[in-house]
Amino acid sequence: MKKSLQILLCLSIIGNCKMIELPKPQLKGTMSLEEAILKRRSIREYEDKDLTMQQISNLLWAAQGITAKKWGIGLRAAPSAGALYPMEVYFLTKDGVFHYVPERHKVEKKIVKDKRKELCDASLGQEWVRDAPLSIVVCAVYKRTTIKYGERGIRYVWIEAGHIAQNILLQAVSLGLGGVPIGAFFDGKVKEILQLPQNEEPLYIIPVGYPRKGSD
Repeated sequence: MKKSLQILLCLSIIGNCKMIELPKPQLKGTMSLEEAILKRRSIREYEDKDLTMQQISNLLWAAQGITAKKWGIGLRAAPSAGALYPMEVYFLTKDGVFHYVPERHKVEKKIVKDKRKELCDASLGQEWVRDAPLSIVVCAVYKRTTIKYGERGIRYVWIEAGHIAQNILLQAVSLGLGGVPIGAFFDGKVKEILQLPQNEEPLYIIPVGYPRKGSD
């Protein structure tokens, strides 16, 4: 029987546990990479339909999932300068705000409240942030990269954010979904809404959902 994110969240609260286990990512799809690239468009209108746990699992895995082990570390789905992985990934649904833990392929509940309207307001009123059933927020801890590469590391972090965004968008298309990358928002407001640590900076917001007919 399929469990919704809300049911799993309730179970985790009952068990006094902050971690929610995700289904294993599906590594075989029905769409080729070439077709996903061809069909990718910025989608801003979505059906009023929740994503499944499997879809969320695959989207998070495409963003920062562990794909191999080497040098004693887990290598991730998106390339990172020096394999330093400065990114932290969060997502928002009607059930609240969650943080992805790549090493365990689990999510940590952060806030049990729908924050999408607030995130929309912080994104200059872009209503697709409010309307999407899922919004992924990619954040950076710059020091993880700059400690090795100095000021040049800032550029490497920005490049990495682009890798992650494209992975998410192509994975969305392959799942029959659509998304749009957003860079226009008030950083401080987003940090406040997500209750981010001081050293984490939001770089990208990516709403994802089922495209409304004719939305492309």
